[in-house]
Amino acid sequence: MIVFGFLSYFFIVTFQLTDSSPLPSTFPITWSSEYKINGQKLRGFVKTETDEKLYVVYTFSSEEEKSFYETMSLTGRTYLVQGELIAPLPPAHAYAFSMEKYLISKGARGIYEVSTWTFIEEKKTIRSFLAKQRHYMKKHIEKTFPKSLVAEAQALLIGLQDQVDHDLQRAYQKLGITHIFAISGLHVAFVSWLFFEGLLRIGVRKEIATLVLLIILPIYGVIAGGAPSVWRAVSVVELIMLMRYFRWHVFIDDALAISFICFVLLEPGVIYQIGFQLSYLAAVSLVYSAVIFRRFANWLIRSFFITFVCQLLVYPLLLHHFYEISISSFLANIIFVPLFSFVILPFNMTLFVISILSKPVAKALFDMYEPLRIWLAKFILYLQDLPFQLWSPGKPVIWLICVALISVLAGLYFIEIKQYGKFAVVIFIPALCIHFLPMLFSETKLTFLNVGQGDCTVIELPFRRAVYVIDSGGLLRFEQQDIWKTSESPYEVGRQVVVPFLKGKGIRNIDIFIVTHADADHVEGAEEILQEINMHEIHLTPGSMDKPVMRDLLMEAKKKKVPVKEKMKGTAWRIGNTSFHYLWPRDTLYEGNDDSIVLYMQLGLFRALLTGDLEEHGEQELLHLYNKKLANMTLLKAGHHGSKTSSIEPFVELLRPELTIFSAGLNNRYRHPHKEIVERFTSRHLSTLTTGIDGTIEVRIRKNSWSVQ
Repeated sequence: MIVFGFLSYFFIVTFQLTDSSPLPSTFPITWSSEYKINGQKLRGFVKTETDEKLYVVYTFSSEEEKSFYETMSLTGRTYLVQGELIAPLPPAHAYAFSMEKYLISKGARGIYEVSTWTFIEEKKTIRSFLAKQRHYMKKHIEKTFPKSLVAEAQALLIGLQDQVDHDLQRAYQKLGITHIFAISGLHVAFVSWLFFEGLLRIGVRKEIATLVLLIILPIYGVIAGGAPSVWRAVSVVELIMLMRYFRWHVFIDDALAISFICFVLLEPGVIYQIGFQLSYLAAVSLVYSAVIFRRFANWLIRSFFITFVCQLLVYPLLLHHFYEISISSFLANIIFVPLFSFVILPFNMTLFVISILSKPVAKALFDMYEPLRIWLAKFILYLQDLPFQLWSPGKPVIWLICVALISVLAGLYFIEIKQYGKFAVVIFIPALCIHFLPMLFSETKLTFLNVGQGDCTVIELPFRRAVYVIDSGGLLRFEQQDIWKTSESPYEVGRQVVVPFLKGKGIRNIDIFIVTHADADHVEGAEEILQEINMHEIHLTPGSMDKPVMRDLLMEAKKKKVPVKEKMKGTAWRIGNTSFHYLWPRDTLYEGNDDSIVLYMQLGLFRALLTGDLEEHGEQELLHLYNKKLANMTLLKAGHHGSKTSSIEPFVELLRPELTIFSAGLNNRYRHPHKEIVERFTSRHLSTLTTGIDGTIEVRIRKNSWSVQ
């Protein structure tokens, strides 16, 4: 399997990533089953005539058009399209979602934005027929199941998780039980047993039942969404049953290896998919740990060790992809895996069948089941609020991941031979290295995050003696007139950009979170960060608390019991050799951008001025108050994203910063930073960088030298 993993990697590098021939101005595309309608957009994967795979984005022109496409299955439908092939945007930072890597994992050439299309034909294939049945099941669940049960039924029956509530999904993640909503080996085993035993009970011969099951399982794989975990389980079961049918014996590990090889040969990019990696690694852990499991007769202890072994083997991979793992999963899985697999899954299957046969009977069952399921959801939400649920050491370097994986294999060997002391040593030493390594740095780091049109700066002092976050980024959300255009999962800068960065670096605590002023592009993502990362203290500019945009942050801070303090000119503190001063504002009357908190930072000869959205009046006041003290600054975070209302001539002339950072989104509607402002710096031979163009910018300071990453 390892050899084929490397071979698939070289195949992708050699063939998949080479430049393909240019696309014609118009050409036909055929939709796969992987697509989604969300708000005004239709996104998904298609195949061209030359069998190339594309990720297509289409914008609906009207609500009627959207409704038309929602009522049908697009799989197998062919359209003649015209549009533009565009390059995916680079990730916001090293720990953010990468669209380019996602496309590679799916074997897709790129993103194609369709401007116009014309329907040609619908190809009648077995896959398109099954896709229609899956679409019918989806719509049937939405029509007949109570709203609170729709997401669960769609996830468990057809592998569709689009409607799972975000808060509940996050609770599953914290408890380490997200996989119970993903159709996997246990689901496939249950379906196999159900059909096989059912056929035997009605008098079907064993050989015939086996043949029927060989046909049913691939059908189930397609209807269940065709995730790697599904096809892994289906292919292994199919292979073993087929061999037994011909009276050939194949070991489970051999069947797993053959399944892996076939999967990689058919779709090399799948080696990069997280679900594929976790599915096979978890299966391997269970297959080769059977000796350990057989040692325990008690089902509860055996269940614990099954979970323990599985979680232990995948933990390096989980840290590589998600930068955290659930500690509570070792216990939570013992309760929730049997509950969902042997109670909730069969009950949903039963309810689905009954809802087709008799709606009154189904309604009576729903009336009994729904309150119990709502109570269970509330219980899960309660459990996720318990402390110490997650270990968040950050993303380990690749060599440490390899060491951790080797240590796990060694640890499992020591468990097998009952040398538990050696097991503890080989497991905990790499884990401790992973935990403490992100804190072993001697330089001070200033990171200006690429949060689009907004501000977010992270300051890390040596050895993590303190971490300060200034602003959170956020979106200026304009009133949406048409509800049908609204996305079901709106983009959240705090949750999708800032939190992954902090967790990727292993930042578990923010000593001070500074909100420079009450604008959405500086504070809208703040409560999302507070929900995930501990904050010791929040600093606000005076008079900004009563602004509507601050409401969510203040409510979350009250819930988490985080002190919120108004700060102004005169506040100063020192950590080691680094000093911090608030230079502005100097009164308690909040009047907008010009009342932004201005932070001055000094470490030896390095001096930085971070100005929020300070504009002309504020800059003039700073010149009046501090004058020569601001001369020859090392670094300036320019005010108001490089707007014409900031960075006035006298201010730039006095500061003459060696480096100026403009925090502004790529191709933003305000055209920040304005050309004349950038020229104001470059005409003086002063370097500038813009987050929207240059990406996330990290400045490292060590003694009297500094560098930019």
